Amino acid sequence: MRILVTGADGFVGGRLVRRLAGLGHEVTAAIRRGTTPDLGAVARRAFDLTDDSSVRQAVAGSFDAVAHLAAVASGADARRDPGEAWVVNAAGTARLCEALAMSGGAPLLLVVSTAEVYGTAGAPRLRLETDAVAPGSPYAASKLGAEVAAQETARRMGLRVIVARPFPHTGAGQDTRFVVPAFARRIHDAMAGGRRQVMVGNLEPVRDFLHVDDVVDAYVAMVERGRPGTVYNVASGSGITIREVFARLKAAVGADVTAVVDPALARSADIPHLVGNAALLREHTGWAPRRSLDEALNEVARAQAH
Repeated sequence: MRILVTGADGFVGGRLVRRLAGLGHEVTAAIRRGTTPDLGAVARRAFDLTDDSSVRQAVAGSFDAVAHLAAVASGADARRDPGEAWVVNAAGTARLCEALAMSGGAPLLLVVSTAEVYGTAGAPRLRLETDAVAPGSPYAASKLGAEVAAQETARRMGLRVIVARPFPHTGAGQDTRFVVPAFARRIHDAMAGGRRQVMVGNLEPVRDFLHVDDVVDAYVAMVERGRPGTVYNVASGSGITIREVFARLKAAVGADVTAVVDPALARSADIPHLVGNAALLREHTGWAPRRSLDEALNEVARAQAH
């Protein structure tokens, strides 16, 4: 297959490019100007979701599929500038969908959204794709906007769309805007400075954490075997508190430290329980997570030691 990957300079996008190329697909990487990611011998195109001509040039050609990962991906970044999150995530996806629908090639479009679109609605349980959505942050709301834009284009112009709702994932190479590498970095810094306390935010939320490579496998499965018109959760079905994640990380590092809650680090609209059911993805593609959370945590602990 000829596949375009947007956001190929990102944490997940780069892994997806390398995985697809390793499977024999002809991959083109759409990356931000000025970035030089290590993607191997794949074609590259400059890409800016806020620029019409950039989007049209990036999608020009005959692609079988487009995996759309480019986004404001950090919740903290989206809270700092909600308008920019909407411009990039929602309006940018609408721009991409229109360009693809007008291109005449009729590629499959995989839109990578987020499980955070479910928000706090309902009692704590495994979230299903059919559940009501109630985003409670600029990031989640703008990603839901991306879903709506893609689905509207599908209805109006026949664009073949699959939506992925990944639950939290981590691994080596993720930056410290995200909770697991942030914890690992603070633990290492505390050890280096001879401190016994590590400042953290809210430790009580329950999350469904995945190894990033399992998420990449899910995206490959959707591109190769997913059904257009479908929304898929990418989840393990197992929840863990952020407190337990911290405990496992400090064990991986070998640090005798204590977490101290700093209210300034807590999110005002945190989702108390976010765990997913991925039975639909398993049924349609055969995907299932193959790596443990501890593998991911150990990788992050090692990566943040440098």
